[in-house]
Amino acid sequence: MSKNFYITTTIPYVNSDPHIGFAFELVQSDVFARYQRLLGREVFFSTGTDEYGQKIWEASQKEGKNVQDYVDHYAQIFLDLKNILNLSTDNFIRTTSRENILASQEFWRLCDKKGDIYKKKYKGLYCVGCEKFITEKDLTNNRCPLHPNKDLDIVEEENYFFKLSNYRKQILDYLSGDRVIFPEWRRKEAIEVAQNMEDFSISRSKSRLSWGIAIPGDDTQVMYVWFGALVNYISTLGWPSNTGNFEKFWSQGENVQTAGKDMVKFQSVMWQGMLMSAGLPQTDTVVYHGFITGDGGVKMSKSLGNVINPSEIVAEYGTDALRYFLSREISSFEDSPFTKEGFKEAYNANLANGLGNLVSRVMKMAETNLSAPVEIPEKTIPQEYFDLLEKFEIQKATDLIWQKIAEADRYIQETAPFKLVKIDKEKGVEIIKDLVIRLYTIARMLNPILPATSVKIKELVKTNKSPVQPLFARKD
Repeated sequence: MSKNFYITTTIPYVNSDPHIGFAFELVQSDVFARYQRLLGREVFFSTGTDEYGQKIWEASQKEGKNVQDYVDHYAQIFLDLKNILNLSTDNFIRTTSRENILASQEFWRLCDKKGDIYKKKYKGLYCVGCEKFITEKDLTNNRCPLHPNKDLDIVEEENYFFKLSNYRKQILDYLSGDRVIFPEWRRKEAIEVAQNMEDFSISRSKSRLSWGIAIPGDDTQVMYVWFGALVNYISTLGWPSNTGNFEKFWSQGENVQTAGKDMVKFQSVMWQGMLMSAGLPQTDTVVYHGFITGDGGVKMSKSLGNVINPSEIVAEYGTDALRYFLSREISSFEDSPFTKEGFKEAYNANLANGLGNLVSRVMKMAETNLSAPVEIPEKTIPQEYFDLLEKFEIQKATDLIWQKIAEADRYIQETAPFKLVKIDKEKGVEIIKDLVIRLYTIARMLNPILPATSVKIKELVKTNKSPVQPLFARKD
């Protein structure tokens, strides 16, 4: 296993405020990054914003703002998520940055030099929400299934295309490897996409859309938003002007990308073909998660207007409460519902009455009955925990932690050490020490998932003090 680990999220469009679905991807990626640091690996964790494209331009015009001012405003809101969600990110890349623009143009030159870029006329149905052409077989009720409230445009123009067909066999060989995609059924989906996907457009006419990265040698076209956006995964590492981190984390390290399930075509087929054309190493692993849905199982999306702002949840419940819900109550790979009522119920049951109550009970007994802090064994975390996170199973790993919490609660009920210590001091103290070790182990396991809570519990154990205030106050 390489000493170096690189992880990146997809980069969201900045056409509105962040929503809970992207917060999920950020927290999921942060858990992986923190876990890898616990293993002693050097980690580079990147996220950012995608700021070009037609729907960005239209959104800025709708609000009557200069487009650069518009994206600057929203980019800062997304950057603020670092503190709101307690993220351990190392860089925040913007597609409008000079670094990404120059990297995208150099990437274009490499693909062009390889002979994989050509120009042709094209006519088709175009979804502004997806920023892509969509075929009739993919329609639902004559609309894009991801943006059913938007009309499709009929677009005819001459664009540059990328010869994905040149790399079909290589992409399929790549997709046959181990650990290239989690979960397994997304790998099968990627194979099917690769088998059937045609060459794709990588530019747009400047007369129709001026807000994009200029194409080297042709001032009549700008890059298709996805071309420049995908390059962020290496431009954030300094490629091509400063290749130190690129070599360290991309070429020689293990690199992982997290993405929503609708990104299979882009991340595991288009991007890999583009990397092959540019002569650069492939992505090691892509982890695909499901959507967060609202009432009635409808996907939350900005275009549908049914989103929940993560900042509002954090303001009321705290960062670790949201991180808990996104780690345990939301599936690692499948679609999952999110409602404020469900959030409150889970918070009270599993944080206030669960973890928080256990910490108060154990540390109150420890402070009252122990003369000094308990010495904690070096290795207490079960191997199953590591095995689950190696497979990116955050939900199951978090379930395991709450299993340990439930076991500790049962142990207290069965042994009643708060009573036993009055009858048999030595045996009562022995049980309390065992409970403190169990609690510290839970804190260790919580480190990548609820980092602030983990620190608080460890500090209580090290000072042999009970919390002055509940870790999680019940919400009535």
